[in-house]
Amino acid sequence: MRRTPAELDKMRRAGRVVAEILEATRAAIKPGITTLDLDRISREVLERRHARSNFLNYHGFPATICTSPNDMIVHGIPGSYVLEEGDIVSVDCGAIVEGYHGDAAYTAPVGEVTPEAARLMEVTRRSLFAGIEQLYDGNRLHEVGRAVQQVAEAAGYSVVRNYVGHGIGTAMHESPSVPNYWPGTPGPRLKVGNVFAVEPMVNVGGPETVELADGWSVVTADGSLSAHFEHTIAVTDDGPEVFTLADV
Repeated sequence: MRRTPAELDKMRRAGRVVAEILEATRAAIKPGITTLDLDRISREVLERRHARSNFLNYHGFPATICTSPNDMIVHGIPGSYVLEEGDIVSVDCGAIVEGYHGDAAYTAPVGEVTPEAARLMEVTRRSLFAGIEQLYDGNRLHEVGRAVQQVAEAAGYSVVRNYVGHGIGTAMHESPSVPNYWPGTPGPRLKVGNVFAVEPMVNVGGPETVELADGWSVVTADGSLSAHFEHTIAVTDDGPEVFTLADV
């Protein structure tokens, strides 16, 4: 799908709302806050910006963000979990503006964290931006995954394979999928107007995953720490444009 300039402008606006949620939740993360508190902050931003959540009620999901601490990779449901000193937590959020979607995530420390946790977050963030750099006209989509994988594995980490990035536009999840690893084929050729959500999930241990009984939360099979970063990006004449960029 190639988006028109008018469509891209709506996606930029959705992206700005998502970036504001990223910044507001990130500023609130500290020991003693609950993951439900973070969801309340997200709801306040959405209401203030007259945007809708693309997470709330998505296949029955009960919140406006996903909050995934420590060994939880993605899709954690906000609730009574109290963030503690030394935790790390992924916050994944989205917004809809005039029918167009934005989607982004970050992983943040709660107070002081171990050097390993800090390194994992930095490597995962770097892997995301290595992937983003591949989003230019004429390149092949799976070069994104190759770049992500190279950064993560060079640091001694593994890349989750059961969950991937995606196209995005009038739906949060559109074709094609965007693997965070090299799947063995080059994938479709990129064109100006394509928009993707790139979202590496990187584990300290192995890449295997387990879905918990709530039907949403996904954890590492070996209990190792995991980090998750994501942005919504358009392919433009001037290279990749990140719609959801915030200082996180």
